[in-house]
Amino acid sequence: MKTPPFTRLLLAIAAMAVLSRSANAQLVADSATPSLPAVSVSRAALLPQVAYARPTQKMKLRGYLFDAFGPYPIVGAALAAGINQGDNTPPEWKQGAEAYGKRFGSDFGIAGITTTTRYALAAAFREDTLYYRCQCKGVLPRLSHAIISTFSARRGDNGHRVFSMAAVVAPYAGTMTAVYGWYPDRYSAKDALRMGNYSLLGYVGGNIALEFLYGGPHSLLSRIHLNNPHAAPAFPDPTKR
Repeated sequence: MKTPPFTRLLLAIAAMAVLSRSANAQLVADSATPSLPAVSVSRAALLPQVAYARPTQKMKLRGYLFDAFGPYPIVGAALAAGINQGDNTPPEWKQGAEAYGKRFGSDFGIAGITTTTRYALAAAFREDTLYYRCQCKGVLPRLSHAIISTFSARRGDNGHRVFSMAAVVAPYAGTMTAVYGWYPDRYSAKDALRMGNYSLLGYVGGNIALEFLYGGPHSLLSRIHLNNPHAAPAFPDPTKR
């Protein structure tokens, strides 16, 4: 069974992210994020690395709607469907406009179910699964942060990091639903698990892209309002005045 095309696309983005010269770019703080008082460097050494404020329900809803129905999942599903069409995967769906529609609907459906499961489980476990960019410096620390964030979430008022069932289960929920809902009968749980593994790797690639590729408030993505709120909010460095 071939690697899902959208996953290959995300992993390619991740590879470019590591080489990106914009690795030191910082996110602009979300308008709902409270400002932090300036502190001296000596006092900052005693503070946590990241100042954390839990996202509001409005922010969570906005993030869910964007992640599930925004331009990224639509464009991603369209690209994946096009590549699947070229690969004739699954072959039972054949070719033509109708076949492309099936593949687009399938990829969009998998992404939607995955996102819905992620947010629903996060709410049930009181987890914050939004991605927060690392305030550390250097490629390796930021790369490690992006990878660890794929399997973890923040919990409590202090935002301590915990292993996230929502983050791990969600990719398999989408592929399992596809296999038993609309894929050809020859597909099984083994195929769903394999596809889920690739989907989870896709999340890794996506987090790496969010960590490294953001170009700042004047980037093209900002100007066309496509900055993914899943990467926000970021918080000021307490060592800086």
